[in-house]
Order: sequence, then C-alpha cells, then structure tokens
Amino acid sequence: MSGRHTVAADATAQATDASREVDAVVRAAAASGVDRSTRAERGTWLRALADAIEYHRDELVGLAHGETHLSEARLGGEVVRTATQLRFFAGVIEEGSYLEATIDPPDARLIPPRPDLRRMLRPIGSVAVFAASNFPFAFSVLGNDTASALAAGCPVVVKAHPGHPLLSRRVAEVARVALAEVGAPAHALSVIEGLDAGVELVGHPLVAAVGFTGSLRGGRALFDLAAARPAPIPFYGELGSLNPVVVTRAAADADVEAVATGLAGSFTRDGGQYCTKPGLVFVPDGTGFEEALCDALGTVGSQRLLTDGMATAFADGAARLAGLDGAELVWRGAAEGADAPATVVATDASALVAAADAWLQECFGPLTVLVRYRDDDELDGALATLEGSLTATIHLAPGEDVTALAGKLERVAGRLVFNGWPTGVAIAWAQHHGGGWPATTASVHTSVGATAVRRFLTPVAYQDAPAEVLPPELRDGNPLGIPRREDGVPTPRGHRGDTSPE
Repeated sequence: MSGRHTVAADATAQATDASREVDAVVRAAAASGVDRSTRAERGTWLRALADAIEYHRDELVGLAHGETHLSEARLGGEVVRTATQLRFFAGVIEEGSYLEATIDPPDARLIPPRPDLRRMLRPIGSVAVFAASNFPFAFSVLGNDTASALAAGCPVVVKAHPGHPLLSRRVAEVARVALAEVGAPAHALSVIEGLDAGVELVGHPLVAAVGFTGSLRGGRALFDLAAARPAPIPFYGELGSLNPVVVTRAAADADVEAVATGLAGSFTRDGGQYCTKPGLVFVPDGTGFEEALCDALGTVGSQRLLTDGMATAFADGAARLAGLDGAELVWRGAAEGADAPATVVATDASALVAAADAWLQECFGPLTVLVRYRDDDELDGALATLEGSLTATIHLAPGEDVTALAGKLERVAGRLVFNGWPTGVAIAWAQHHGGGWPATTASVHTSVGATAVRRFLTPVAYQDAPAEVLPPELRDGNPLGIPRREDGVPTPRGHRGDTSPE
C-alpha cells in the first residue's frame, strides 16, 4: 500500500472512531434524564460544580497557565468568574421567570371560544458546546454555554478546545465527581476531543442545539453544517467582532490623554485576546490622540498568544493591515522575545470607506485600527460600512448630546458602552452579549446574562390538559410560587392564586 493510501486509510479510520465515540456519548446524554430533573435539583448541581472548581483552583490554574501562557492572576480571577456564573444560573432558574409561564383560562364567550391554555418553556434537548481558546474556564468545559444549558435542563456534550486539552480533561474529571456526589445523572455532562468528533457532534440527530465560541471560519463551517442537516438545528455562534469605538471631538478636547490611556489598556489586555477588544477606533483628526496613545503604550510589553497558530495569524493580520492603501503604522512595540507586540495602524475615513471589506477584518491579538475623521459627515459615512459587533463604545464630553450617534451604533452592536471600555462583561440579568453577523449567528440571543438560558429552551402549550400531565409550574394555585402571567395579568413571584375556571 502506498504512503498516500495509508494516510487516507488512517484518516478514514479516525473518522469512523470519532463517529462511534460521539454516537455513544450523545445517546447516553439523551437518555440521561436531565430533562426530567427539577429546577431545585439543577440548582444544586450548578452550585456543586462552582464549589468543585474553586476547591481545585490552584491545580487548575497551574494547568491552564502551562497551556495558555495567560498569567496566573488572570486565570485565578477567571476561576472566580466561572464559579460566579454557575451560581448565577442556579439563582436564575430557581427564581423561575425565565420559564415565561403563562395561563389563559377557558372563556366560552370569546369568538372563537378559548380553551384552557397553559404555556411555558421546556428544555430543547441535548446541547453541543464548543469551548473557546481565550477563556479556558469561563467559556470552556464549565463555561457560560454549559452552565446555561444545564440550567435549562439540557444534557451537555462539550467539544474541548485543542489549546488546553490537559485542563479540559481535568475539569471534566472534577465535574464528574462533583455531579455524582449530588446525585446528578452520570451523563449530564460529557467531553469529547478532536476535529472529526466536533463535526460528528454537530451532525448527530440527537443533538438539538449548538453553542459555539471561536473563529469566523470554523464557526461558519459548523453553522452551515447545522443548517444543512435533514432537520436543521439552532447554532448559537460567537464568531468575531471589531467592537468599534467613537471618540467625539469634544471628548478628545476635554481629556485626550485619559481616553488614549484607556484604549491602550483595553486593546492590549491579556494580549488583546478578548472577544470585546476595541479593534476599530474613530478619532477626530488633529486632536493629538495618536501621540497620546503612543505615550500610553510606551510601558506596554509584548505578550505570548494562546497558541503558535494564533501568533502566526496575528503577525500575518498585522502585516496585511499595515500594507493596505492609506495605512500608516503608528506603533509597533518591541517583540522582546515574545510573539505579540502591541500594534496600532491608522487610516482616514475615506480610505476605510473605499476598501471597507479589507479594513473590516478582525485581527485577533493586541492590535487596533485608528480611523481619522474630519467632521460628522465623514464619520457617518464610515459608520455606515460597519457590520455587526458585540459592542460599540462612545466617548463623549460631559453634557454632550450623542443621541443621534447612539442611534447609528444601535444597529451595529448588542451593547453600547459610554465613557468606558468594552473589555469585561458583567454577569447580570440585564447583560446582553450578542450582535449582528459576524459577531454572532443569532443577534436576538446572548451567551452572557440570565437570558442565555433562552437559547436552549423551546415553548410548549398545553390545551385542556389533565392536571397530572401539567408541569408543576403550570398547575392551579401556582404551587411553586413562580412569576406567571395569568389571564393576561402578571403575578409576582411567590403568588399562589386560584387559576381554576369559575
């Protein structure tokens, strides 16, 4: 057999092995019974997972540091964030309003007559989660997607990221023990590895939804695969974002040094490896912003990126941007043996508009593009070229009215930031971490915040159902005391009214 045939045979065998492994894992997850668990039980599971990763924090941080080059301080804080997310979702499901429980009692007087209708959100089924590289805890095995899917009542199969395999395996072991100790189903959470396994996972007929955080190229391929299935499924992908920033002329005149210093810290933070890194900054011409930014970057050192592949992609992306017509390399820090020097490329608004497709490509790492504008008309023309982003930021002077500008950016981003920086995403009920394409594949949903659970739920209406068939959340008298809407009227949490027909 020739070498070519041997390689082909090996690839076929690996794909077959991946298919068998994924099939066994997904079938076990689907049969686990997670969907029949109570909200109280799942709250206990989530808190147990939070306790477990905090207990093993030092060991896990050490593994993560060795595989990702991120600092131990950053990683330690990320463990705290991950535990906080898990406990947050426990509180969300125990509160109960996420279920959208709604009851319309029968009314024969209406035309047509209304039967007894009761509606709520139910778990969608087994969920595939693709772990991210840049947050080895908070968007990985026990990250936001896993936490929100488990909270919703869905078993989870995580496709581990190849950038931190040892950490992923150890977190999975810690999670299995913690879940077993509190009586969770054995296959509530599983982890697989490998490119072929990931493809098989998205295509498996028992997978009902996918959560993905990663590259535009990889995410688009999997998104297309999910849509091309005989029965397409929702694919909630977070793919790439430029996170534009607009500095008004009044803001630059008021304190250009402060704004420049803030930008320097934000786009270089942890090697610029944040999905919310400000990668495109509109600055008024002639305000000294570039000089102030260079001064602020003078103390910023180079950093190693998560993988060698990312370092190569960063170097290529930076060189491509610097080589575009109308580009000016404003700053490139000393490498000092590392692989990601802070880099600033500048251009004019007219050049951006003339070649928007070339300029509006994300460069993952510590690079930002400054776009100089002369007046509001030039700024408006440049903003009209933007695609979807997770965030958009406005730096304004005290008392300045930016209502019109905010309206333009609302069409671009899922979160508007004022006089701050987008890096750092709070865990809160009001948080939205989403945006139009290419930031995400479904801008109406979020991967951070309470409504992240909504991705993995589907509505079911019960018409004239026997009492014993109804979920407890929909039964007469509101026995669980959750917030509901009864006959069109919202009822508060804890209310236990009479919903039986007169």
